[in-house]
Amino acid sequence: MKAIVVQGSFGLGSLAEVTLPDPTPGHGQVVIRMRAASLNYRDLMMVRGQYNPRQPLPLVPFSDGVGEVIEVGPSVTRLKKGDRVCPIFAQAWQDGELDAAKLKTTLGGPLPGVLSELFVTGESGLVKVPAHLSDEEAATLPCAAVTAYNALLFSGRVSPGDTVLVQGTGGVSIFALQFARLAGARVIVTSSSDAKLERAKALGAWATINYKTTPDWDKKALELTGGAGVDHVVEVGGAGTLARAMRATRIAGTVSVIGVLSGGAQEMSVLPILMKHLRLQGIMVGSRAMFEAMNRAIEAGALRPVIDDKTFSFGEAREALTYMETGGHFGKIVLRF
Repeated sequence: MKAIVVQGSFGLGSLAEVTLPDPTPGHGQVVIRMRAASLNYRDLMMVRGQYNPRQPLPLVPFSDGVGEVIEVGPSVTRLKKGDRVCPIFAQAWQDGELDAAKLKTTLGGPLPGVLSELFVTGESGLVKVPAHLSDEEAATLPCAAVTAYNALLFSGRVSPGDTVLVQGTGGVSIFALQFARLAGARVIVTSSSDAKLERAKALGAWATINYKTTPDWDKKALELTGGAGVDHVVEVGGAGTLARAMRATRIAGTVSVIGVLSGGAQEMSVLPILMKHLRLQGIMVGSRAMFEAMNRAIEAGALRPVIDDKTFSFGEAREALTYMETGGHFGKIVLRF
């Protein structure tokens, strides 16, 4: 089978197409033929060597994809040939809380990822996908969608009438917009692009803020909520935006810390957390149980993931990651196999 690997050293220039032996399913395992994959910012950081500089190479990157079951091993009961499935991000995280052992089973580092024609894993590490989704749409679910679902509907307990602020228009943020709307919440979207904000309005955003023309976007969020603040912020910026996110949040509100696009370290006052009784929660994707619950919500709401207008082929992983670096995408970037 063909696979894309990071070999020799980290960096986009180290991505190479190689031929690997076809996998054979063992006890409780299945082989799937991959049909599509999607990109996360984590994948870019992993390939660069920024996510885990100690990651052994070579590595098949990317955690998110969809495929068709083509072979099943002994004792497989949950799946059959022909099923369309997504691998879950942390293969051992079936339910309950995340722990160190489960965190060692994430795809695309430390375990091999999905950027290969064939992929083998235990049946417990796979989830059937909603039938109404295309392969490209289904490939976006494992990380970005589950993260947004966990942040808002599972851990965040967003309710009808709540106000949610999402930063940017990347994969997690657009899923957060969709899930918040599904829950009956109103959504404020921030971006530096008026064109992207118009697209966000078309998806149901209640209000939008261009943070380039309105750098004090936290004050604008307070203004939009009558001075009270938003109930929940989906924080993908990291250290560079966290202070404003906390200022934009109401007393006893929640900030879900998900990304580090603006950096991972910066001096910050803890006073707003104390004085406003804020709840800061780190979100590291979610379990298989969350994934399956999310899929039920997606089916019930006939939700369709948003894919960027520009898509790539299997052999264009480097080009897709380079495009992600520009920040020009809206929704998820997808590779078609």
